This record gives sequence, structure tokens and C-alpha cells, in this order.
Amino acid sequence: MRIIRLSHASTRPTFAGVKVTFHNPPTAPPPAAAYSNLAEIDLGATRLLILAGQVALDYDGKLVGGDDMRAQTKQVFDVIGALLADRGATFADVVNIRTYLADMSRLREYGEVRADYLAGALPTSTTVEVSRLFRPGALLEVDITAVVPGTA
Repeated sequence: MRIIRLSHASTRPTFAGVKVTFHNPPTAPPPAAAYSNLAEIDLGATRLLILAGQVALDYDGKLVGGDDMRAQTKQVFDVIGALLADRGATFADVVNIRTYLADMSRLREYGEVRADYLAGALPTSTTVEVSRLFRPGALLEVDITAVVPGTA
């Protein structure tokens, strides 16, 4: 598999002066296809960080953890943490989390690892079971939204 990293940020002006910037920072594995890992929406006093769904891939695009839900979950949250940190955010800034599990019977394993990263934070949350994910062997995919202070 050939991985192409688009390390530059692209900016697109949108309505009413709101600025949207897309990022693929080198601190996290590159996207698995032609998309950005993170969209940053600058609203002035506040910035929204919207992360693309993350699966347990390493920098070479290989799945981490095999059939180990805890190992895959740790990899996913480590990548999310790196993406947040690149924009000056932490898990304390997360306001919404969406999780897609390939097997809902493994929710407890996922939840135990997730709790280590979201210690004390109680963002809104949706968890659903899906018939499969884009990468064979992937047990979960997680995307998040965070809110951080802006530039105004």
C-alpha cells in the first residue's frame, strides 16, 4: 500500500468570515485515503476541531492490535490525542465522540480504555454497531469534535 502524506494545511474561506483549515499533521499517521484528518473551524473566540474517523492504523497504514480490542482502542485514542495536541487541544476539550464498533459485545473492552483517556470528561456520545469498517480487521472507528479558545 502506498501512503501519500499531505502535510500542508489548506484553508478555505466560508460564510460570514468563518475560516476552515484542513490539517494532516506529521504527529499522527496519514489519512488512509484522500481526505484530511482534521478540520479546524475558526469562529473568532472559539475554534471547532472536527476529526475524521480514526481506526487503529500506524504510520505505514498497517492495522495495529490484530483482534485485540484494547490494543486497537489504545492506538485510536493515541492518534486522536496527537491530532488534538497539534492544534493545542486535549481530551478535556472533547465535546462529542462517535464510535462505530464491529461487535457491540466488545463494548466493555472499548469503554475501559476510553475511560483512561477521557478521565473526568463526559462529552456527548454515540456508539453504534456496524456490519463492517473500511479496513478488514478493524474493530472500531472513532471520530470526535472538540471546542478550544480561538484567535480573537
